[in-house]
Amino acid sequence: MQRRAERQVRTKRMAILGTSLGVLVVVGGIFTAVAVMSGGDSKTAAATASTPPAASSAPPSAGPQPKPYDAAAGTCDFVADSSGAPAKDVGLPPAKADKSAKTMTIGTNHGDIVVSLAADKAPCTVSSFAYLASKKYFDGSKCHRMGPASFPMLQCGDPLAKADGKNPTDGQGGPGYRFADENLDGAKYTRGVVAMANSGANTNGSQFFIIFGDLQLPPNYTPFGTVTKGLKILDDVSKKGVLPGGMGDGSGAPKDPVEIKHVTISGKS
Repeated sequence: MQRRAERQVRTKRMAILGTSLGVLVVVGGIFTAVAVMSGGDSKTAAATASTPPAASSAPPSAGPQPKPYDAAAGTCDFVADSSGAPAKDVGLPPAKADKSAKTMTIGTNHGDIVVSLAADKAPCTVSSFAYLASKKYFDGSKCHRMGPASFPMLQCGDPLAKADGKNPTDGQGGPGYRFADENLDGAKYTRGVVAMANSGANTNGSQFFIIFGDLQLPPNYTPFGTVTKGLKILDDVSKKGVLPGGMGDGSGAPKDPVEIKHVTISGKS
């Protein structure tokens, strides 16, 4: 029991470090290490900027690291996640990637959010989403984190999240596997971009974030699509604010819940 308690504390601490470290890069050194070492609770840092999206509060896996997309073979490397993070295990996606153009439709309780997927630039990410969608992995899940007006993003993809402002494990859930970063060269995080959340390099799982403003982030989060319909949904939800109990940076579960009913991915002519 003692070891378990210590592990939980360590896991929680690593989550905050994983998100807060990104802040230092985003603002080009304006924020000091105090924001990191204080676990993201610094009111000065919270008042000025929000921490980047994090896929899990568990530390990156110490096991085998995923290899980047193999263009010659057309294959991706999906490896088991041994970090100990909570998972809704659905197995591993097939290694062969399909780079044909695709459209993702995220059906929510507020309506559809349609995303044009960059399968040519992020083939493994798109392949992973297609696989998870086929397994109904996202069905019934809740988007657990929304940023304030100064950090306009909605984070989803944790199938275990309760998004009630009370569940300490929100943001930790994943599919039980990891894959490598993609499409980072010159990455921009502007309104409509959809990108992967992570807890460090090459720790992509199932969590992603949709940007409904413009964000100044370092190119550390795989952009894999652009919203073509439905951004007004996020605009409207954001106006209603977030629940207390977030990370102390102004973000939190949306007061107006966003639930994913289903995710479908289809070919695009």
